[in-house]
Amino acid sequence: MSAPTATVPGPDGPTTHDLALLRRRVRREATRDVLRTIGRGLLTFALTVVVVLALWWGVLLVFDVSPYVAKSPADVWDHLVVSPDAAAHRAAVTAPLGITLYHSFVGFCTGLLVALAGAVSFRLWKGAENALMPVAMLLRSVPLIAMAPVIIMIVGRDVAAVAVIGGIVVLFPALVTIAAGLSSASQQMTDVVHVYGGSPWHALRMVALPASLPAFFAAVRISVPGAITGALLAEWLATGDGIGSAINQAIPQVQFSFIWSSVVLVTAVSLVLYNVVQIVENVVLVRTGMRTTTDR
Repeated sequence: MSAPTATVPGPDGPTTHDLALLRRRVRREATRDVLRTIGRGLLTFALTVVVVLALWWGVLLVFDVSPYVAKSPADVWDHLVVSPDAAAHRAAVTAPLGITLYHSFVGFCTGLLVALAGAVSFRLWKGAENALMPVAMLLRSVPLIAMAPVIIMIVGRDVAAVAVIGGIVVLFPALVTIAAGLSSASQQMTDVVHVYGGSPWHALRMVALPASLPAFFAAVRISVPGAITGALLAEWLATGDGIGSAINQAIPQVQFSFIWSSVVLVTAVSLVLYNVVQIVENVVLVRTGMRTTTDR
């Protein structure tokens, strides 16, 4: 049996067969990188869940909290899965949870879009940062619980209040992170665009926005739990529905199993969404060549 011979490019360069083999090899490598990245993200998520459960159990044991007030993971599992009324318990938690997720989505989109628009304006117009950043600092420095009555009087107690309160929670960290990412773009590449007659908008679209992808995904990861926190706060102070309001009503009724189950589900959703964004980030950055699978 003769040994396989390597394909030697012709005198005019690589043949069509060579290019096809190269494309298949690149696709295989990209697929392996993506699968490796997804596997690493799922492993990180599993380890996070294990650590959270261990800390939960450890805190209850160390501080010897009364089991009447503090529920262990086993108690929550029994309340939601094992007990005869588990279906009713799950329905009592998942119904307001769906409202909270909707409110979180509204606040997340509002805050992230405003942050992206603000960061782009900082990049295009130098005076915009001096004009808008003090407003963002003001919104960040004043406690939301102090501003909430004013917000409610202005926009009411419906979804508009959720958009404003959740958007404020998301806005500042996302704005600072995205603005820093846009500022990290290569000045040499920006100069090349300008030399060839490109406008500041072209430089933004072709250089700054692609370079800011890691910062943008970092802002999204930060914004996901922030949006849920903002939604819970808005439900507690304004709308009167969702998990935030349900927990507030359950406290005087001493429904501790419901409270702990609600907190566990909200935390689980936050962890899942955070890790989904992280997996998407790693896949996108690996596919675009901005990160290798050995970077994380």
